[in-house]
Amino acid sequence: MKPTAPETGPVKRFHRMVFGGLQKNSFIDYPGKISCVLFLRGCNFHCPYCHNPDLVTGDLSQTPFIKENEIFDFLKGRKSLLEGVVITGGEPTLSDDLIPICEKIRSMGFSVKLDTNGSRPEVIEQIIRLDAIDYLAMDIKTDPSRYAPLIKKHFDPAVIFESIRIIMSSGLPYEFRTTCVRPFIDEESVKRIGKIIQGARLYALQKFQNQDKVLNPEFFVGRQSCFSDREMMDLKRCAEPWVKTCIVR
Repeated sequence: MKPTAPETGPVKRFHRMVFGGLQKNSFIDYPGKISCVLFLRGCNFHCPYCHNPDLVTGDLSQTPFIKENEIFDFLKGRKSLLEGVVITGGEPTLSDDLIPICEKIRSMGFSVKLDTNGSRPEVIEQIIRLDAIDYLAMDIKTDPSRYAPLIKKHFDPAVIFESIRIIMSSGLPYEFRTTCVRPFIDEESVKRIGKIIQGARLYALQKFQNQDKVLNPEFFVGRQSCFSDREMMDLKRCAEPWVKTCIVR
């Protein structure tokens, strides 16, 4: 029997951005820039291997959160030390005020990188059109035809195809990335993703570390979910004929 993602009911959107955490310094999250990372609460996917389980829910009572004014006070004090701000999640495109927040951060002189799961292409298109971000990173969880039921019980893969199209035609620096974890990823699914994003500037294959603090640790009981270093290179060889650059992280 194939593993399925839990049924989570209607997608919850947030009128105000719900900050779930702040990483004050990062040298790896924004390519070529020293950045901080803003973590947003709330996600419409419930991937069992998610390493930020506290961010999946938008319930403010579950974990400490940071107020918006505290975020901007922090940024004001870091103007000479930071070059960029990464907005990640959770899923940032669920927040109705994502665009004004990005515009405010950019007005302070920071570049903005947005991490997204690609589930809301209309928001991605709008934020590009309004010139509110500088870099896009989209997670491709598996072959889009396998999102249902692996990632979400009911899901239209056309949404992922549309986000990919929008990002690749945006003119912005971007990357696609896949966390490599069984049973979501195998050589055939990586080949399929490579063909879908053919010509992409950067495709990153990320090695899954099977830690206890994931969204659904029970999902991995009795499973061999991690890929070895050699297997990761095999996956890389499956993707690299289709894209300009393929890397393993």
